[in-house]
Amino acid sequence: MKLNELVEDVLVYKQHNNVNPEISAIEMDSRKVQPGVLFAALRGFTVDGHDFVQQAEQRGAAAILAEEPVETKLPVIQVKDTYRALAQLAAKFYKNPTKDMNVIGVTGTNGKTTTTHLIENIFQHAGKNIGLIGTLYTKFNDVIEESKNTTPESLLLQQTFTQMRDADVQHVAMEVSSQALALGRVRGTDFNIAVYTNLTADHLDYHETMENYKQSKGLLFSQLGNAYTDERKAAVINIDDEHSDYMTSITSAPIITYGLSEGADVRGTDLHAGPGGTYFRMIIGDQSVDLNLKMVGRFNVYNALAAAASAYVSGISVEDIKDSLESSKPIPGRFETVDAGQDFAVIVDYAHTADSLDNILKTVKELANKNVYVVVGCGGDRDRTKRPEMARIAVHYGDEAIFTSDNPRSEDPEAILRDMRAGAEGQPYTVITDRKQAIQTAIHKAEAGDVVVIAGKGHETYQEVAGVFHDFDDRVEASQAIQERLAERG
Repeated sequence: MKLNELVEDVLVYKQHNNVNPEISAIEMDSRKVQPGVLFAALRGFTVDGHDFVQQAEQRGAAAILAEEPVETKLPVIQVKDTYRALAQLAAKFYKNPTKDMNVIGVTGTNGKTTTTHLIENIFQHAGKNIGLIGTLYTKFNDVIEESKNTTPESLLLQQTFTQMRDADVQHVAMEVSSQALALGRVRGTDFNIAVYTNLTADHLDYHETMENYKQSKGLLFSQLGNAYTDERKAAVINIDDEHSDYMTSITSAPIITYGLSEGADVRGTDLHAGPGGTYFRMIIGDQSVDLNLKMVGRFNVYNALAAAASAYVSGISVEDIKDSLESSKPIPGRFETVDAGQDFAVIVDYAHTADSLDNILKTVKELANKNVYVVVGCGGDRDRTKRPEMARIAVHYGDEAIFTSDNPRSEDPEAILRDMRAGAEGQPYTVITDRKQAIQTAIHKAEAGDVVVIAGKGHETYQEVAGVFHDFDDRVEASQAIQERLAERG
């Protein structure tokens, strides 16, 4: 595609060195530039792409997208906002791949990963080819790629959609984070269904206020379905969440609600929880089915209902939805049990917000016959306001709470723990900064029938300390600690 054709829909720009080269690809990482590439100079949080224009030129770039004049002999398209322009150019260059797909975006503080995986399971069970984009990985057909962000940058997103389209993927379930919405990463993505799970305090280090956070989440719904066409659009909204009215009010798309309340279009009733799962009746319109969900907790019922509603409006039968949900297994790092032959339960969960920790521990407390040990930390360089609240929840539900490091990143681990201590409210707790030692301590204290909950990192296989990534997996550490305990006790 010629440069002039590529940028013709950008309304306001200046062009320096006015030539019209053929553009073979678009890149925002100068190290990936090859001859014929348009290099997009983005201002990141730690580096500025404008500083790498000469490197891109040396590697054969054909043109530059920038926000300011740069020293180069190449043609430069200068715009006010390279992020906004990049999203537009990427969608055009790759011929708007999401126009040919049923794209389901899931946003909310908690439940995005589980909900998207349940959607994937339902569609696969119904014989549909579906891709997945989220916190754990990007996955379609036999391709699995590790994720750097929950929601990729607009360029990578359009490249991924193109790969999926070329591989005959007709449906995509993807997690959409509040930061991605605020930063415009999903501009150019044509969503068919937007799913709202819930909204509780998180990411206030970035959004600063709950109002800003709510409005960022709301962008997914305000941008959906403004034109009534033959293409089906729908907003799937948790009617039980206190912010549901806001999400409902800002979308033009038809709405289908889910929840446990009277009036929900997709409703769960008659819940009965057991250690192996949750039993409930699901009502969709004038149909109802009994479900045996192999996941524990009310929060997973909500995730299942959200997935069911998304599948239902996509034309999948209630029978396929039921069969798939009943065969779905827990998601890695989400209420995942570690069994190495011990006579007590060990649960690893990604819970890293106050609300998600409250959900997990409330469920565990309802099921536990004896003591509950809670190992929990808070991430560094992230929202500090949730630290004392997470500590308060840990000491409230736990018979013994152990505060430890999560991913301290560039922060002093002891400073993070001081923030957590403020929420303990005079309740007893233990502080063990070293996470490995904290896990070992909880497991060596547990007796038959007890439950050990290790919260915060879930599926992660690393621990970031002072900018260095160390191999660390809560599940592996717990398994090793159990084996050591069993060996010591014969």
